[in-house]
Amino acid sequence: MPDGTSLNRGGSKLKPLGHPARLRHCLLSNQTVSELKVLTAKSATNYGFDVTDFKMFTHLNPLSIQVNIRHKNPDKKVTIDDCSILSQYIDEAIQGSSILDQPFNLEISSEGIGDFLTEEKDFQTFKGFPVEVSYQDLKKIEQQTNGLLLKRTDNELHINQKGKTQRIPVEDVIQVRLTTPTG
Repeated sequence: MPDGTSLNRGGSKLKPLGHPARLRHCLLSNQTVSELKVLTAKSATNYGFDVTDFKMFTHLNPLSIQVNIRHKNPDKKVTIDDCSILSQYIDEAIQGSSILDQPFNLEISSEGIGDFLTEEKDFQTFKGFPVEVSYQDLKKIEQQTNGLLLKRTDNELHINQKGKTQRIPVEDVIQVRLTTPTG
């Protein structure tokens, strides 16, 4: 699956508290995690981004904070420069707060594309890729078929199945999902 843009950034230069790494993960309360989520979301919002996912891996040494973002403007794509700049701002915000007092790694990524194709640009971008199409047949029974995406017009979805083009009326398509060549 295509990945989004990503940037890792080593975080805080604070020294460990002297607790063994395997126990350190127990020291973060739910309140600490919630405060970090809020701080991260505020920092992202201030620079024109939304946080779409926030994960902390406290079992790692140093702990890892992973943040997925997207532009507030849906017409803009997240670039590596966006990740770099936002990583710097979020890192500074975390270090400037008293929320976290241990080393951490910060990773800022775009959400990338999901498995499901919905927008016209998705269908253009993934032309020739293997897809699974769920659709209703003439009897309104849900069916699934696999093939290579050829195109989507206003009226039909075209997929290649072993060299033959199958045309499915757009109004009958339930969903189109990217798959691997083996399904």
